[in-house]
Amino acid sequence: MYNRSKGRRGDRQGMDKTMSEGPAAALPHPGERPTLKTIAFMTGLGITTVSRALKDAPDIGAETKERVRLVARQIGYQPNRAGVRLRTGKTNVISLILSLEEEIMGLTSPMVIGISEVLATTQYHLVVTPYRAQGNALDPVRYVLETGAADGVIISRTEPKDPRVALMMERNFPFATHGRTEMGLIHPYHDFDNERFAYEAVRKLVERGRKRLILLQPPPYLTFYLHMRAGFEKGIRDFGAMALPFNQVNLDNNLVDIRKAAESLFSAPDGPDGIVSGSGGGAVALIAALEAKGRKLGHDIDMVSKEPHMFLQWLRPEVVTMREDIRLAGRELAKAVIGRIEGTAAAELQTLSYPIPTADA
Repeated sequence: MYNRSKGRRGDRQGMDKTMSEGPAAALPHPGERPTLKTIAFMTGLGITTVSRALKDAPDIGAETKERVRLVARQIGYQPNRAGVRLRTGKTNVISLILSLEEEIMGLTSPMVIGISEVLATTQYHLVVTPYRAQGNALDPVRYVLETGAADGVIISRTEPKDPRVALMMERNFPFATHGRTEMGLIHPYHDFDNERFAYEAVRKLVERGRKRLILLQPPPYLTFYLHMRAGFEKGIRDFGAMALPFNQVNLDNNLVDIRKAAESLFSAPDGPDGIVSGSGGGAVALIAALEAKGRKLGHDIDMVSKEPHMFLQWLRPEVVTMREDIRLAGRELAKAVIGRIEGTAAAELQTLSYPIPTADA
């Protein structure tokens, strides 16, 4: 049991020691990191009390904790990760492994913001590890597992039979995925309902009198390709439209290639009169292609596009947009991986978000 009188003596002794060493010993030199001693000097508390306040110890008063945290934030205090790891075996790091393709699609920044919003209230820090989709997606995961570089991992661009998921489950390592798998394994995830997006997109186009539709779809090896394709084909059947082939390119192709492929398609006399685009970036390339061929968006052809921001809606109001909230995805993924670290069952850490239509959609 904590001895309050002894605790006060210990704090007083710690404070006296810090103060006796003087400001020069307590305050960091320019370029040096603030330490617990710095906070102790600035608050007039003992180093032990400061340390326990930062760890949210139950025997430290709320007012003291708030004072310590305020000073820590003001001076930019960060715990020494090497020391934390030696004492606890933990790194207090969450590793977000993202492909460079996601940066091109504009997904990285809002996801990082969402994750950071959750981690800001915890002891965890975010480290972003980029890789190219053409490389081995297992390599950055193996690195974390073999070096103990993080306490948990967030991955994206999931595949139906994803070897990264299989490896981390085999090692019983905490993780969460942006996207689902089809492996019969229960793991934490957050996903966007791409099937509903594509189905609703077809419905909106048919309501505008469009019948010959194309889909700019994800790469076939990713799980969300299966979902988006299923929704598109179901919409085609349910609403009496016709799907035209557009398989030369997908969302992983650069915008120049997407535009070239679309220009060829729009040159045909029996070309599409409706477009479903799986990304805002892809939509820009498609718009450039149809305008190069003298076709007018909203008159000769209509488009429904998914986008993570509102830029397309603002710049091209003729396009019907449905937003995927990537910032929300970041928050949900952060909560999921922390929950897994803390022992929450994986089945309780699975969430799904839905398309957010624009006001006039």
